[in-house]
Amino acid sequence: MSNALPQYSTYVSSAAPWLGDTPSSWRTLRGKFVFHEIQERSELGDETLLSVSEYYGVKPRGETIEEGEFLSRAESLIGYKKCGVDDLAVNIMLAWKKGLGVSRFSGIVSPSYAVFRFGHVAAPEYMHYLLRTDLYADHFRSRSTGIMDSRLRLYPDSFRDIEILLPSLGEQTQIARFLDYETAKIDRLIDKQQQLIALLKEKRQAVISHAVTKGLNPNAPMKDSGVEWLGQVPAHWDVRTIAKCMDKITNGYVGPTRDILVPVGVPYVQATHIKRGKVNFDDGYFVQTRWSQQHSKSILRSGDVLVVQTGAGTGDIGLVSQQEAGFNCHALIILSARAAEMTGSFLSLVLRSEYGQAVLFSIRTGGMHPHLNCGEVKFVRVPVPSIAEQSDISTHIERQANAFDTLEARALDAVDLLQERRTALISAAVTGKIDVRGWTPPDGDEEAQEAA
Repeated sequence: MSNALPQYSTYVSSAAPWLGDTPSSWRTLRGKFVFHEIQERSELGDETLLSVSEYYGVKPRGETIEEGEFLSRAESLIGYKKCGVDDLAVNIMLAWKKGLGVSRFSGIVSPSYAVFRFGHVAAPEYMHYLLRTDLYADHFRSRSTGIMDSRLRLYPDSFRDIEILLPSLGEQTQIARFLDYETAKIDRLIDKQQQLIALLKEKRQAVISHAVTKGLNPNAPMKDSGVEWLGQVPAHWDVRTIAKCMDKITNGYVGPTRDILVPVGVPYVQATHIKRGKVNFDDGYFVQTRWSQQHSKSILRSGDVLVVQTGAGTGDIGLVSQQEAGFNCHALIILSARAAEMTGSFLSLVLRSEYGQAVLFSIRTGGMHPHLNCGEVKFVRVPVPSIAEQSDISTHIERQANAFDTLEARALDAVDLLQERRTALISAAVTGKIDVRGWTPPDGDEEAQEAA
């Protein structure tokens, strides 16, 4: 294990103070002595388009480009910069966020990126780990120019002037070999936890979907609901349109917010606050009390169900609790249930179920910019058990969801700890805090032995 690895026998203060103490046998060289910029351009634009990401380094991009935009098939890639295997690609706007990496693929990158090729003093696999550490990312930030984060740029001249920490070439290769093995183990553990999280989400959704469409009694007689996607429901349930169960169906305020938001006032709920079936207000937006009263139709009541009306989260559902009663909201559909017909809790669960989400998706308009209209939502047909049964179902689901939430929280904590360990291990190895020169893969690990 890495925590049993020794340190180097002697350390010295680095010539670059920000690097701290380093093994006495290591040296630092400015980037211009370690790599050089290349400006080779694509003549045909038919090479593999590569993506440079803070999350994974460099990978084939396919048809997507940075920040979720799409590359038109008609757009020419002629003039894009060539990037070969073991070349370093740098998004100069995101270097401070680890938007760089050594490529394992041959292809092309955006003309606005910088591409560097290493000389004989550097092992590319070691450099990939070193330059993506927090230590270097923080230094890249200090060397970047711009008045705000979105405008920061690390220009090639400045990048070439940065001190590069270099053990011997053999040590670099050994460090990368060690990190490949150890990070692969950690990544497998992270992947298992993420699979567990995905499974818990699926089970939570299944519990919701079954309870709100089939009820809690497995022996209850069933009948055809008359709604294709809903299928059979308990025979004693009704199926009605949302409109027949509501006191009010309306929209939050739709319009520009730049002139209505104030530092303190009535909390103003927006689509970004609707998460996991709840309203998660973050104290970010407020309107004046007078303005809220003038727009009283969108003042929220406990038990109201909010539906995200437009944008990436279209169809997301949030139930207003007593804590959010009196808040106002922006561009959300507000469903206020009639107490004698339906509880807001049950309605929110129906709309969050597989059935509810499928129906809301089916009535969206707008394609690339999805949108839901009140006039369509009110005709969505929903199952309607008695109020007492609705309450029982909601309680059952809440109890089950809490159990899933506890397990998911533990898995997320485990992922965080594993990612922290991964980051710390890489940093320790590439800065010489641990000595891995004598490390070999454990006996019996045939896959690691072959890789080594």
